[in-house]
Amino acid sequence: MKPVINFMGIRRIAFACTVVLTLVSIGSLAVRGLNFGLDFTGGALIELSYEQPIELDQVRAQLAANGFSDAIVQSFGATTDVLVRMPGDDAQLGVRVSEALQASDGANTATVKRVEFVGPAVGEELRDQGGLGMLLALAGILVYVAFRFQWKFGFGAVVSLFHDVILVLGVFSLFQITFDLTALAAVLAVIGYSLNDTIVIFDRIRENFRVLRKADLLENINISTTQTLLRTLATSISTLLAVGSLMVFGGESLWAFSLALFIGVFAGTYSSVYIANVLLVWLKLTREDLIPPVTEEVDERP
Repeated sequence: MKPVINFMGIRRIAFACTVVLTLVSIGSLAVRGLNFGLDFTGGALIELSYEQPIELDQVRAQLAANGFSDAIVQSFGATTDVLVRMPGDDAQLGVRVSEALQASDGANTATVKRVEFVGPAVGEELRDQGGLGMLLALAGILVYVAFRFQWKFGFGAVVSLFHDVILVLGVFSLFQITFDLTALAAVLAVIGYSLNDTIVIFDRIRENFRVLRKADLLENINISTTQTLLRTLATSISTLLAVGSLMVFGGESLWAFSLALFIGVFAGTYSSVYIANVLLVWLKLTREDLIPPVTEEVDERP
């Protein structure tokens, strides 16, 4: 028989660290807020292709010389492709920026491949819909887990998912990393990833309630978490390797997406053990909670 790891032995210390990190994240979000990208604030996006490889600092200097010092310049695929993001509410902003870059002196001329503009009203609507989408996802998960298991499981799962989301947003807020639609998509993906890991542990806890008749709740959680540990580590490590490769080779355009996933995978693995399970202990889950109530049949015969 495999040795059982006493995960719940340090549950108070782990949960205290969780509370500190969560409060720091919430405080940063309240004080500093998120550094929203052009997808949410509005602005212009220009994609250019140069005949020869070009340095990004050269493009930034050229834009600053033409009065566009707030422009964000990123490489986009090949060394000849450049993506320029410019905040502002002028619908002609993208055209003026592209004209400034095309008017450069020298043989390495730029060809505009795409010009897009997102107005402030559209950006605000995207931000509101994104936040509403996360809340609806959490509410739907609460209903699903409570229906499949029991309301104590559902409460633990949602609190752990809330922790994962807050932690990812807190890192973006604390370091003022640009939060755009790709980062929002990563946050929604983290919710699904973390829930899957939590459901696996919950399912094993429910099964062991039937098998381990003499084990108390703490022992059940330790055994169940130990039994699913290899599966959890295999999933998390393989996911982190893929996301890490995306962070290194994906370029700046995918940096926010891969960073949010990387943080979320760590947070999701941790919260499945030290938030969802700890809440089951504090809510005093019992074997009787998993027994469906017996409905009494009423004899309506005269």
